[in-house]
Amino acid sequence: MHTSDARMLRGAAIPAAAAGVGAVLIGLLTAGAKGAFAAALATVVVIAFFSLSAFAVSWAAKHSAQTMMLAALASYMVKILAVMVLVTAMDEVTIWNTKVFGWTVIGLALLWIAAEFRVAMQKRPYIDEPQNVDEPKNVLDRSP
Repeated sequence: MHTSDARMLRGAAIPAAAAGVGAVLIGLLTAGAKGAFAAALATVVVIAFFSLSAFAVSWAAKHSAQTMMLAALASYMVKILAVMVLVTAMDEVTIWNTKVFGWTVIGLALLWIAAEFRVAMQKRPYIDEPQNVDEPKNVLDRSP
């Protein structure tokens, strides 16, 4: 994994884990032990899904930019569909509070995306575009 990808993963996973702890406490206060279990499970699901897609995009980036974009879009669609199937399949489960689970998944997913955006905006990658030596310099450009 490239260092910028690792920085992106850490920058999103740490706030999501911290917010997950807060969600567990809120779930415990609002719905008891079932709510705390639901929030903990939702935290694990969100961190696992988003981390797996980060690893897939990082792997695809080693091959080409087009492969990376395809992996990013495909992992996003798989994530959304998998969470939708998971929430729909778990609708009648009584071992945990399904409303706490659903709201925690939504909240942590939005937090993860916002944290990734924050990390991406903090440090933009340096792109070196060397000038072609055959190309004439701009007359107004006074740089050496």
